[in-house]
Amino acid sequence: MSRNREIHLASRPQGWPTAENFRLVETGVPTPGPGQLVVRNQFMSVDPYMRGRMNDVKSYVPPFQLDAPLDGGAIGEVVASEAEGFVPGDTVLHGLGWREYALLDARAARKVDPSLAPASAYLSVLGMTGLTAYAGLLDVAAMKPGDAVFVSGAAGAVGSMVGQIAKLRGASRVIGSAGSAAKVERLTALGFDAAFDYHDGPVRDSLKAAAPDGIDVYFDNVGSEHLEAAISALNLHGRVAICGMIAQYNASEPPAAPRNLALLIGKRLTLRGFLVGDHGHLRDQFVQEMSSWLRDGKISYDETVVDGIENAPEAFLGVLRGENLGKMLVRV
Repeated sequence: MSRNREIHLASRPQGWPTAENFRLVETGVPTPGPGQLVVRNQFMSVDPYMRGRMNDVKSYVPPFQLDAPLDGGAIGEVVASEAEGFVPGDTVLHGLGWREYALLDARAARKVDPSLAPASAYLSVLGMTGLTAYAGLLDVAAMKPGDAVFVSGAAGAVGSMVGQIAKLRGASRVIGSAGSAAKVERLTALGFDAAFDYHDGPVRDSLKAAAPDGIDVYFDNVGSEHLEAAISALNLHGRVAICGMIAQYNASEPPAAPRNLALLIGKRLTLRGFLVGDHGHLRDQFVQEMSSWLRDGKISYDETVVDGIENAPEAFLGVLRGENLGKMLVRV
C-alpha cells in the first residue's frame, strides 16, 4: 500500500477524445481521517455520459477538472477505516473510480454482499445500469403489456437490459439496433424479436421492416437518425425515454436529425429525458425483481472487461466507438 495510480484529465478534447487527453499519475496511498475509508478498487465503470463531463460546460453533473483524477462508479474492498460501521474487508460501492485507491467519506459508500453476485454485477445488472433500464422503461416510458418496444444501442449495458425487461414484462414485440452483425446475433440470443445493424441502411427503413405495425415505446441511447426514425414509427400516444444520445457526444456540428419533430403534435407523443438519480425510490423494487430474474435464469448480462488502470482511457474510448458488448468495465 505504498503506491496509488490515478487517471487525470490532461486536456479537454475537441470532438473525439484521444489518449493524449488523459494522464497516468502516481501518488501515495491516502490515509483516512475521521469518518473516512480507503478502498482498494476492484472494478470501475466507464460510461458514455463521461464524455460530456470532459467539456467545461454547465450540465446536470459537474465537469471533470483538469490535472485532477476523473471519477465514476467503482466497487472495491475497504483496506482502512476510521468510520463506524465499516471494517477492512467490507465490499463497497462508491463514485471514485479512475484510481487504484480511493479516499472517501463513509456516507458516500454503500456496502454490498459479494456472496450474492460477483462484485462487477453491482456496476452493471444490479447497479446503476440495471436501474437505468428498469426505471426508464417502466417508469419514464410507462411500458405496459402488449406494447411494441424499440431500443437503440441495444447491445450495450443499458439497452440489453431494456429489451429483456420488456419481454419479461409482456411486450408484444421488442426490436433492437446495434453496430455489428455479431451484436445483432447476440440480441436475438437474448430474446429480441428482431434486430438490425444500423450500418446496413437507413434506420428508418430497417425499423419499418422490423416493426411493420409501428412501435409504442422507444428507449433512446443514440439520438440523431435513430430518434428521427422512432418518431416516424411511433403509434398514437407513443412514449420515448431519452437516456442518452451517443451519436452526438463527439460532434462538433449540430445534429442533422431529427427533422420530424412536428409529428409529436398529431401523434400526441411524449418524449422525456431522465436521470437515474431521480428514480432511487425504485431501487428496492428493482433489486428484488432483478435478483429473482437472475436467480431463475430469466435474464442474462454481458460484460467487456479491460485489465489495468493504465488502460482505462482506452476502455472509455472503446465505449464511444461501440466496441463493448454489454457493460464496459476496468478491472483495476
